[in-house]
Amino acid sequence: MRRDRMPYALTMTTCASEQEAERLAEGIIKRKLAGCVQILPTVSVYEWKGEISKDKEFLLLIKGTQDLLPALKAYLLSEHTYELPEIVTLDITGGHERYLSWLSGQG
Repeated sequence: MRRDRMPYALTMTTCASEQEAERLAEGIIKRKLAGCVQILPTVSVYEWKGEISKDKEFLLLIKGTQDLLPALKAYLLSEHTYELPEIVTLDITGGHERYLSWLSGQG
């Protein structure tokens, strides 16, 4: 069956603390907004309000399905502590079919 849009997605957001990252990740899983969330320490360099910033952050890799993206975005916007949280989503265009099936709760 041909699909113009893959049903799976990877959404990324960053948090200032590991505690916030874990709180968001657990909330996402409890609400069944994704199948898996990974938390990675990272350093972000960016311009904010005219100043160059370099901060330690925690990157959430949120793997789930396209149909849950509106609810996931709404959850992140309501629960995130950043004034302007990163919410970036990429289509997952391939992968291990059994794993992808598991992400959607069908495996």
